[in-house]
Amino acid sequence: MTVADHDPPLPEPDSSFVNNLQDSSQCILLTETIEPVLNRHHRDSTYYIGQNCGIHWRWSEPPEAVISPGWFYVPNVLPNLNGLQRQTYVLWQELVAPWLVLEFVVGDGRAERDPTPFVGKYWIYEQAIRVPFYGIYDPTHSDLEMYHLIEGCYEPLPINNRGHYPITQLGVELGLWHGWYQQAELPWLRYVDLPWLRWWDQDGILLPTREERAEQERQKQELTQHQMERERQRAEQAEALLAQERQRAQRLAEQLQALGIRPDAV
Repeated sequence: MTVADHDPPLPEPDSSFVNNLQDSSQCILLTETIEPVLNRHHRDSTYYIGQNCGIHWRWSEPPEAVISPGWFYVPNVLPNLNGLQRQTYVLWQELVAPWLVLEFVVGDGRAERDPTPFVGKYWIYEQAIRVPFYGIYDPTHSDLEMYHLIEGCYEPLPINNRGHYPITQLGVELGLWHGWYQQAELPWLRYVDLPWLRWWDQDGILLPTREERAEQERQKQELTQHQMERERQRAEQAEALLAQERQRAQRLAEQLQALGIRPDAV
């Protein structure tokens, strides 16, 4: 049996068509915010991130056993294969299974939760590929489920008090965030706060995008400039007060001299 991609759906009243258009931006958002963390974990950049990339999970001729998650992370592999960007991820060639997989729900979510052997995505990730962390994200209903492989079976990953799923091995948390991200491609949604999957660090601080990092740096520089300006103003005020004190001392000395009193003798 084969698990394959389906054609994009037509617009639906439940906004599933919009969600499909959002998938590409969602993948980029996940990748660009987690990359600094992964670069710290993999000093030699030996990891791969798949975005809407098929995984050949079982050998067949012709190779039909393909599953296509929305986003996945594989540690300890070269980012490119033979110097070229991967078109698919072939397990029997790579020998390293994805460590974290995220499926973006299209439809009612039954396919992502299907435990049918050799057919259901849930079964393939749990029993065939044996992915340690599996997430099911339903943007239509702003819902995220996370599972952790324990003793060969998926167990629901509990959320913390921030409503995030902690993935302690990476020192991050995964959760839902409402905001604006790369919506210029969707003009009718340009000012709508959409639900997005986002990463936080283990202290609950949102991992920023490149644009957010640039804005943080701009604000930091602006704050530094304001602080420097305040210091300059304080220095000028102190200098002005000192000048006033000198002038007052000079006037007092002149008054004493007019009275025939030597100031240095007082």
